[in-house]
Amino acid sequence: MSMAPRRGSLTLTLPSKMAWLLAHEGTSYKLQNHDGEPALEGEEPAETLQSPGSGTLRAGCVQLIDRQTVLISTSRAPEIPTERPFTPPPSERESSPQPLRPDMKQTLSELMRMSRICRMVFATCLGSFILVIFYFQSMFQPDPQFLMVSPPCFAVMRRNPFVVDGCCRKGSRNALQELYNPTQPELSGPAILHQTRRDQVVDACRAHSATSRKRRVLTPGDLKHLVVDEDHELIYCYVPKVACTNWKRVMMVLTGRGKYSDPMEIPSNEAHVPSNLKTLNQYSIAEINHRLKNYLKFLFVREPFERLVSAYRNKFTLKYNSSFHKRFGTRIIRRYRKNATQDALLNGADVKFKEFTEYLVDPATQRDGPLNEHWQTVYQLCHPCHIHYDLVGKYETLEDDANYVLRLVGVGDSLRFPTYAKSTRTTDAMTAQFFSNISTQQQIQLYQLYKFDFLMFNYSTPSYLRLD
Repeated sequence: MSMAPRRGSLTLTLPSKMAWLLAHEGTSYKLQNHDGEPALEGEEPAETLQSPGSGTLRAGCVQLIDRQTVLISTSRAPEIPTERPFTPPPSERESSPQPLRPDMKQTLSELMRMSRICRMVFATCLGSFILVIFYFQSMFQPDPQFLMVSPPCFAVMRRNPFVVDGCCRKGSRNALQELYNPTQPELSGPAILHQTRRDQVVDACRAHSATSRKRRVLTPGDLKHLVVDEDHELIYCYVPKVACTNWKRVMMVLTGRGKYSDPMEIPSNEAHVPSNLKTLNQYSIAEINHRLKNYLKFLFVREPFERLVSAYRNKFTLKYNSSFHKRFGTRIIRRYRKNATQDALLNGADVKFKEFTEYLVDPATQRDGPLNEHWQTVYQLCHPCHIHYDLVGKYETLEDDANYVLRLVGVGDSLRFPTYAKSTRTTDAMTAQFFSNISTQQQIQLYQLYKFDFLMFNYSTPSYLRLD
């Protein structure tokens, strides 16, 4: 520190290696060293203060003139008790910060460390809280859809909870628009019915999600049952034994671009040729998402046990289904029939309904892999808790629901859903007769297997079941 010369004052030069401080004593200041002790006569500092004309100054009393100049008194400064704590003048307190004591440094370091720990704990708690919110949100709505599949962008009667605005084509109306915002009066009544069916599925899926710990994400391989019609922007999930042959015929007419005009002219075996219809799993991920978001998605369902008995009758009691006899019949007879004949073991052509149900509820069957599509649950075939279906048709009202879809598409005047003989259908009375031949335990196990289909599609528990 250097002082500018002026009358009655000396210029002091404090070398950089020295650590002198000024101790306040009334109106005068005294030089003292780093530890607050006075620089007394005889003390040899590392370097001395030089004052012009007065030789070496070892100790003295100074008076503050301003921030840069001090007045050096020739008289000896009064004694300052060494135990008196150092208190800088108000003008110097802010410009001369005090070095921290070791204990203060340790305390400050601990406070800073605790602050960092608190921030980390707060961030962890906040992240956990957000995750919990997302988890409970997923519990009260259907499972996250495949690749974040978005629901339709229209509402009817009341706002659909799955609404996403602006998702549909401009300048034209498609089946999805007609369903959620009908322009034709005759379409308004069925729209209310199908809203009720959609709500039933949503409620069942929400309840299932709340009680099940299993969470799965769909892959393209799960979408092989969803048939796509690009021309009319339709997606149909076919369920075997729910008029799926006739629906495939209709889809071939819709996608054939004039190749077909009458569904019943198409042979049933040709309707099941995979290359005749395009399924959703054949698209890229982005294309799948686009179609699931913008196309009308529908499926048809049936009372679960009637569908099961229909599948059994068709695949195991008719002689022309030898492929099913070989593939499943021989396995079922080998596992569940005692003293089976060689012919039965070889051909598998006479599987009993009791043996068939034993096969279905056997845990070993579940371990072998997914059930065959003809007796697999609708929940596993079409994934209605992952994919939001806009329309749920029922086998019990097949013609009305099917022709309603065709009217939505805009082809209702030129294309009608095929009708066929009802005498061959599996009825409720027929189903009750088959179930009377199996044990109570098997009935309970079968109901547990298909219970979710009963709940989702609002089918009551059959009166013939013995569940007690």
